[in-house]
Amino acid sequence: MATVSPSWNYALHLPRDPKAPGIARAALRGLLVAHGMEQHAPTAELLASELLSNAQLHTTGPYSLRIRTLEPAGRLVVAVRDSDPRIPVAFQQGALIDVPPEGAEHGRGLLLVKACADAWGVSATRTGKLLWATCRSAGE
Repeated sequence: MATVSPSWNYALHLPRDPKAPGIARAALRGLLVAHGMEQHAPTAELLASELLSNAQLHTTGPYSLRIRTLEPAGRLVVAVRDSDPRIPVAFQQGALIDVPPEGAEHGRGLLLVKACADAWGVSATRTGKLLWATCRSAGE
């Protein structure tokens, strides 16, 4: 008899601390292993890393990492919620993003998110935003 894994979701609330993105990535890795989804780790960690780093660099309050599965099984949503309602240019509808000049230290993160995610988007209110990206394992 085949069993179906129920969907799940987690939220990790992070303080304003430069170590928070690394701690969140480690927690994400542990969650994926615990749920038998370690095949998602490389892409999910990259997506989380970019979204978390942007929250740490460009917002002033606490933020959170949110992870959940989607049907059909095997799809994962990686999201970061923060208290700044401003939407990054890369996530604005129809935005064209210039590739940063060679040697630039910033400006590639959201390009990586768009390139590696199966889908991505943003939900914003006056009190903050949720940037999200979905991925599925490489074998799917």
